[in-house]
Amino acid sequence: MNLLKSLAKKKKYLLWLVVLVFGGIALKMTLFAPFKVKVVGIKKRDLTAQVYGNGTVEAKVVVGVSSKITGRIVELFADQGDLVKRGQLLARLENDDFRHQEQQSEAGLNKSAASLIIEQANLQKAKSNLALAEKNAQRFKTLSEKNMVSKLEAEQYDTTCQVAREEVARSKATVDAVHMEQRASSAALGFAKSKVADTLIYAPQDGIIITRDLEKGATVSPGMSIFTLADPRTVWVKANVDESQLQGVSVGKKTLITLRSSPNEQLPGQVARLGHQSDRVTEELEVDIAFNEPLKNFRLGEQSDVYIVTGIKKDTPSLPSASIVAKEKKRGVWVVKNGKLTFKEVTVGIMDRRNFTEIVTGLDGSERVAIAPPPEMAKFQEGMKVQVTP
Repeated sequence: MNLLKSLAKKKKYLLWLVVLVFGGIALKMTLFAPFKVKVVGIKKRDLTAQVYGNGTVEAKVVVGVSSKITGRIVELFADQGDLVKRGQLLARLENDDFRHQEQQSEAGLNKSAASLIIEQANLQKAKSNLALAEKNAQRFKTLSEKNMVSKLEAEQYDTTCQVAREEVARSKATVDAVHMEQRASSAALGFAKSKVADTLIYAPQDGIIITRDLEKGATVSPGMSIFTLADPRTVWVKANVDESQLQGVSVGKKTLITLRSSPNEQLPGQVARLGHQSDRVTEELEVDIAFNEPLKNFRLGEQSDVYIVTGIKKDTPSLPSASIVAKEKKRGVWVVKNGKLTFKEVTVGIMDRRNFTEIVTGLDGSERVAIAPPPEMAKFQEGMKVQVTP
């Protein structure tokens, strides 16, 4: 009986011993297990430094096509999306009143021309009468001096000569007045014709109709836009770039542009203009990006992503960007040596969009650099044991 009790106690102790051993093994494999990390080494890669900017498609030259006069639209010859040439007829306004004014001015000009012919004939007649009167007055003055005719008769011919001179002066004044009337009629006709011409609205330049703002039957007033016209050659992206990323950004730098409507297509461009005043709220600067080739189909205001190339390096030592961490305001990497972590400070250069970063100094290229998910790397400490996994 005592033997059975003794065996039962020993069995109980052995069971607890087994539990403790397996528990310790479980803790060591879970809670106290070394972090599992992968290691990477320095490799030479072609790296490109790019600065990101977000913006919209805009046109540098946008013109509102309007009328100089007030009138009712009777015809429209273009619509939204149409490509037009400079001088192409786009719209016509009602012109009946201006046509009547033109005809009236033209009739007045014709009347002045006829009056001028009459008055010029009268002037010529007056000049002929004056020539005859002067001859008679001179002849009778000579006869009077020889007492061949009376002095009174000579004075009568002299008076007739004076009247003829005044008639010539009057005719000349009348001709001058008709000339002035003719110039006024010509100016009135030109004004009437210009008003008729103003009823025809032409394209001021080559471009594409962005909007048609009025329709047939609408009354337009001076300055009111009928069409909005944009020059496709001046379409660009107005991008906003963070002030902290502006180093290396300058006019002429190459860019890659992605439109929201074509997310998988990158269009080449270049920096055309830099702003000189940042937004005080967003701390961003406006950078204008021109397309290398004019867009055939574009929508003003479309969202765009821009990558400005600020530097390119060939065969430069680099590491995956995820392996580089910040520790006490220093940038570096965790190097695995003899199963333990060691922090090494590095100097970085170009950061490529493909998540590779240039290593300028700090490593000789033989190190095994640890890489793991960011939450785990945040727990890394000097001398910590780690387990390298394939």
